[in-house]
Amino acid sequence: MKWRYSKEEMERYFNDPEYRKSERRKRKLKSKEKRAMKWGVWSAIILLLIGYTYYVTTGLPSLEELENPKPDLATRVLSADGQVIDQFYLKNRALISLKEIPHYVVQALISTEDKKFYSHWGIDPVRILKAALIDLVHLRVVEGASTITQQLARNLYLNQEVNLTRKIREAITAIQIERTYTKEEILSMYLNDVYFGRGAYGLQSAAQLYFDESASDLTLQQGALLIGMLRSPGIFDPINHPKRALDVRNLVLRNMLNNDKLSEAQYEAAKRTPLGIKYHSPSSGLAPAFVEMVRQQLEKLAEKYGFDIYRDGLTVYTTLDSRMQQFANDAVDQHISQYQKWFDTKWNWKDNRATLWDAVDRAIKDYPDYRDAGSAAARAAIYKKLHSNTAFVDSVKQAEQTIQVGFVCINPKDGYIKAMVGSSNYKQFRYGLNHVTQIARQPGSAFKPIVYTVAIDNGYAPSYKLLNQPVTVINPDGTRWSPRNADGEFGGEVTISDALKYSINVVAVRAVLGQDAIAPINQVIDYAHRMGITTDIPPYPSIAIGSALVVPIQLISAYGIFADDGILSKPISILKIEDKNGNVIYENHTQSTEVLSPQTAYLMTDMLRGVIDGGTGARVRNYFNLDCAGKTGTTQDYGDAWFIGYTPQLVAGAWVGFDDDRVHFTNWDGQGGRAAAPIWGIFMKDVYADRSIGLPITSFVQPEGVVTRMICAQTGMLATEFCPDKVPAIFNAKYLPPVCNVHTGPHQQTVAQPKGKIGY
Repeated sequence: MKWRYSKEEMERYFNDPEYRKSERRKRKLKSKEKRAMKWGVWSAIILLLIGYTYYVTTGLPSLEELENPKPDLATRVLSADGQVIDQFYLKNRALISLKEIPHYVVQALISTEDKKFYSHWGIDPVRILKAALIDLVHLRVVEGASTITQQLARNLYLNQEVNLTRKIREAITAIQIERTYTKEEILSMYLNDVYFGRGAYGLQSAAQLYFDESASDLTLQQGALLIGMLRSPGIFDPINHPKRALDVRNLVLRNMLNNDKLSEAQYEAAKRTPLGIKYHSPSSGLAPAFVEMVRQQLEKLAEKYGFDIYRDGLTVYTTLDSRMQQFANDAVDQHISQYQKWFDTKWNWKDNRATLWDAVDRAIKDYPDYRDAGSAAARAAIYKKLHSNTAFVDSVKQAEQTIQVGFVCINPKDGYIKAMVGSSNYKQFRYGLNHVTQIARQPGSAFKPIVYTVAIDNGYAPSYKLLNQPVTVINPDGTRWSPRNADGEFGGEVTISDALKYSINVVAVRAVLGQDAIAPINQVIDYAHRMGITTDIPPYPSIAIGSALVVPIQLISAYGIFADDGILSKPISILKIEDKNGNVIYENHTQSTEVLSPQTAYLMTDMLRGVIDGGTGARVRNYFNLDCAGKTGTTQDYGDAWFIGYTPQLVAGAWVGFDDDRVHFTNWDGQGGRAAAPIWGIFMKDVYADRSIGLPITSFVQPEGVVTRMICAQTGMLATEFCPDKVPAIFNAKYLPPVCNVHTGPHQQTVAQPKGKIGY
């Protein structure tokens, strides 16, 4: 035994009172110091526990969050015929109620993930202890102990970190969830939230993704596979790893058998069933240009209505018809694939070297490595390398000479956009250039119907004649402009109907020239704007043959005015938006304006019929034989090719050209009748042949106020009994021409017509 004090110290302690007092004071002081230290340690521990508890609890969801969980939901975009054409989401999730989910899917979940689900109160202590022992033996995490409720807590409110703090929060939150919700509500939330791989969150999205089915229609085997995938959607992905997926599905079926949820016979039958995957991508790519246009419109509406298109699970009802869209895609593919091959044999970069190297320079400046280079020297090195890189230059060539397309079909009665192809490579289109809505190009002769509309509205009939003779225009800068006809030929007098039919340029220019113009320039500009064209149109005679830039969808929509008796219905794409509960939060309506009289609209339709029946648009008849009207358009040097046409039910148009307007078609094959009209014809043929679409086979209806009269073929006036050549012509009854004043008797001779404006 070791004494605390020596013998001498003990004797002094008992014999020296002062020493004894001093020692007692020291002992008391040490005792106080020890107690203080002890309390300090305990206080620190308590403070740390309090701080940690505070830290843990502050990371817990609030009561409001527990009672109102808000999982990110995908916004669905629906076509007019009920097809999901795309989705916008951070997490691809769609909701379904527990009542709609087959009971065997729920049993598969419980049998595999949490056998004691109905008996525990959020956590399973026995399971936690068992998992801890197994993990301790293996010195790593090999056994999960989370209940369904804990998994839900983690997915809804926490994160996927593996640490003690998160596990504590998970357990506390799970207990709170159990106190807040019934077991059925917990199952419903879980099955609507859990991740199934490939961007699919929730059973409904997974069923649509992997089986192209609603979750309510899942079979036992399909449900077992999806539940088995929850362990690791990547490892058990049925697309990339079908063998693993089959094994995990059968394991789930075995769990159900062991849990008395399946009979032996049911288990054996289910186990022998193939996976039956019908992979259905959440974004079909059917109409990417249309969908991107809708997304941009939704972004603007979100600012006003306060929704989030990526989180709120909206349903967006659109005007698109998925069947018509497929026909539009097919028409573009069929025509452009052949036309691109032809063009590639004609285009010669040796004759266009300046264009090529300018395009290469622009491509280099857009190249990520060049943009991110930190110094001028680094950029110069990258520039030199790419400029001499044959593969890079070839890729620029291919991009430059790729024929582009913009095609749209609209219902002229209500403005509903039924189909849209924004690019020839629409299959790869995503946030690319939409050649229907995002370009402005010269329309060429496709603008002439607006010129002649003004003339008709001014009281001139389709049979009114102008001279097909050269004309020279003095420009404001003193230069001279002498338009030519496409075939280089001129002639005598010609009706404006034939001038439109054969797209005679000088006649269209004469129509807008001088004080006696039948369609004054300022009126043409005014009518174009009234008909929905918003681009700037300068007051030059060249606009008569399409020199002013237009946006394709606007010009195409303008033709719909002729189809709908003079009414302009602005193009629309979104009909209404519903929130996740089915409440309408936005509704769109057709905006219609009377622009022309029914009589003028019909007279223009009758003239535009002639373009297709024997005129520049005759190639349409190789594909489509129903009543229709339309106009071709070709710009200078064959840079842009157009065809816009309509039936009584639909108006549609195609622009064909190149992103770089210095690249152009090389000869007459760049005319609108050849480069663009076939797309229209193929599309209309397929649409009207599809009985599921059910478009009626009808003709344009002649309105009251339009009459047919016999006229003198030589003078264009109302024929007398003495006129040698009489032909029928249609008129607005308000603007009948005078009676022929040349053939007034049996012996009257034909007289020569004056040059210039012929008249009646």
